[in-house]
Amino acid sequence: MGQNLFQDDEKPLQNGGDEVKKDFKGLLGSVTTFVRDLLEIRSNTDPAATKESIIADIPFKGHTSWILVCSIFIASVGLNANSTAVVIGAMLISPLMGPILGMGMSLAINDIDLLRRSLKNFIVMVVLSVLTAYFFFAIFPIRDESSELLARTKPDIRDVLIAFFGGLALVIARAKKGTIASVIFGVAIATALMPPLCTVGFGLAIGKPLYALGAIYLFIINTIFIGLATFLVIKYLRFPMVRYANSKRRQFIARVASIVGLAVMIPAGYTFYNALLEARFREQAQEFLAQTVERYEFAGSGRYVDNLTDIAYVDNTTAFIEVVFMGNEEVPENILNSWRAQKNEFNRLKNAELRVLQGGRDDSEEKFTYVSELYEAKKAELLTKDERIRVLEEELANLSLSAAQQIPFAEVVAEARINYENLAGLGFGYRIQTDFKKLDTLPVFEVKWDNNLSASEKEKTTQKLLSWLRTRLQDSTVVLEVAQ
Repeated sequence: MGQNLFQDDEKPLQNGGDEVKKDFKGLLGSVTTFVRDLLEIRSNTDPAATKESIIADIPFKGHTSWILVCSIFIASVGLNANSTAVVIGAMLISPLMGPILGMGMSLAINDIDLLRRSLKNFIVMVVLSVLTAYFFFAIFPIRDESSELLARTKPDIRDVLIAFFGGLALVIARAKKGTIASVIFGVAIATALMPPLCTVGFGLAIGKPLYALGAIYLFIINTIFIGLATFLVIKYLRFPMVRYANSKRRQFIARVASIVGLAVMIPAGYTFYNALLEARFREQAQEFLAQTVERYEFAGSGRYVDNLTDIAYVDNTTAFIEVVFMGNEEVPENILNSWRAQKNEFNRLKNAELRVLQGGRDDSEEKFTYVSELYEAKKAELLTKDERIRVLEEELANLSLSAAQQIPFAEVVAEARINYENLAGLGFGYRIQTDFKKLDTLPVFEVKWDNNLSASEKEKTTQKLLSWLRTRLQDSTVVLEVAQ
C-alpha cells in the first residue's frame, strides 16, 4: 500500500517535467519559425526577372551613355561648388551600378559570356566618366579643392562597410518580386560610385596624381565589395547555373569563374584588413593623446595645437603621431619620455614614432608657417568657406596674443624712458619680409624723438638705442626705425 502511494506521488512530477519540456520545445520552435519567416527571402524571389533586369542595365550605349555623361557633369559641378545636394542629385540619375551587378551575378551563375560583356561595359563606363570629369575640370576656371572632392581621396574601413552592405541591400531589392525602387536609389547615394570617378578626373586635370590614385582606390573598393555582395546573395538564392553542352567547356568556364572570383576576393580582403588595422591604430592614437598630450597643462604661454595633430599609418612598421606645441614654454624632455613609454603600452602604437614639434623663444616664422599648414591639412574637413575663415581668424588671434607675449614691451618702454630723456614715443610690431628665397619675421621698433633734438644727435642716439634693444632682448634681428 505504501509502495503504491509513493508511485502515485512520483507520476505527477514526471508528467509535470514532461509538460515543461514540451512547452519549452514548442516555444523554441515558435521562435525559430518566427525568425526563419522574418529573414527568409528565397520564397519571394524571382530569379528569371532579376537576371533579366540586371542584364538589361549592363550595356552603355545610346541613351545610357548620355545619361552617364550628364550625371558626371552635374556631379563635377556639385563637387566643385562643395554642394552635397547637387552631388546626391547626380548620383540618383547615374547608371553606374549595372556592369558591377552584372560581374557579380556572372561569377555566381558561371556565365562567362555575361562576365565578358560586363567587364567590357565596366571599362567603357570608367573611361567615359573619367574623361568627362577631366574635360570639365580642365576647362572650368574655378578649381577649388573642396572638402567634397578631397573626402574621396582617402578611403577607410567605413567605405568598405558601406559598399558591402549597400551591395547586399541592392541585390536583395533587385531579387524581390516587385523591385523596391527606394532601396535602389538609397544604395546609389550611399555607395557613392560617381564622386570618386569625378575626383580622378579632377586630380588629373590639376596635375595631382595622388588625388587621382586615392579616388580610384575608393572606386575599386566600392566596385569589389558591391560585386562580392552580389555574388554572395545570388549564390544564397540559388539562381540556376548556366549549363554548357560541352563538359570540357563547362569545366573550363567554371575554373575561370573561380579564378576571377578569387582574384576579386584577394584585394578585397587585403583592403578590408588594412583598413581595419588603420582604424584600430587611429583609435588607439586618439586614446593615447587624450590620456597624455591633451591633459598636459603649461605654466606659461605654451599651448597644444590639436588642429595640427597628424596621425599617419601606412603599415605596422611605418606610422607616426605628430603633435605641435606653440609658445615660449617647451614640454620638458622627461615628460616627452614618459609619453613615449605610455605610447608603447598600446599594442598598435609600439612601432609608431612620436614626433613633437615645439617652438623656442622666438618661433614667429614657424607659427605663421603652421597657419598655412593648418589651412592645407584641414581643408578637406572644413565644410564651408565661412568655417575655414573662422578657424584661420581664431588661429591668427591666438598667434597675435602669443607674439605680444614674446616681447616684454611694457618693461622695455619703462627702461627706455629712463635711459633716454629725449624719447617722445616708442612703438613695436612684427613685420614679415622676404627676399624670394626665404620668409623672415622681424621684430620692428619705431622711435619718435623730441623736436629739439638735432639730426646728428638723433642719428647717434638712434644707433645707441638700437644697440641697447638688441642687447636687452638678446635678439640681433631687432630693427629700429625713426618716425617722421
